[in-house]
Amino acid sequence: MTPFGERVRELRAERRVTLSQMAEDLNISAAYLSALEHGNRGRPTPGLVQQICGYFGLIWDDVEHLKRLAHLSQPRVTLNTSGLSAHATALANELAEAIRDLPDAKVQELRAVLGERKHR
Repeated sequence: MTPFGERVRELRAERRVTLSQMAEDLNISAAYLSALEHGNRGRPTPGLVQQICGYFGLIWDDVEHLKRLAHLSQPRVTLNTSGLSAHATALANELAEAIRDLPDAKVQELRAVLGERKHR
């Protein structure tokens, strides 16, 4: 599941909207919406994100949050470490190998470390 898909599923549950109903209302296939929620499709287009924001009546911070989640929801990530140190390249490769086995608490811890760099 992607961060975007998880949030869309939460919004549907909060408003008691089925996946089929939402897909029909947005004029997209239920299979596509399901694939977005489960991370089996790439990140949604900006237009679809806007459509979903309008569908749920999201405003201001909630819209920006959903846009950010969409940006973070590319299920197949490629990292270009050319020009970086050997340590950075090793880290990228080790993370790619280990990420499926990391407990969620450790993933959150690593994200917190990465988030700290934004506040320096």
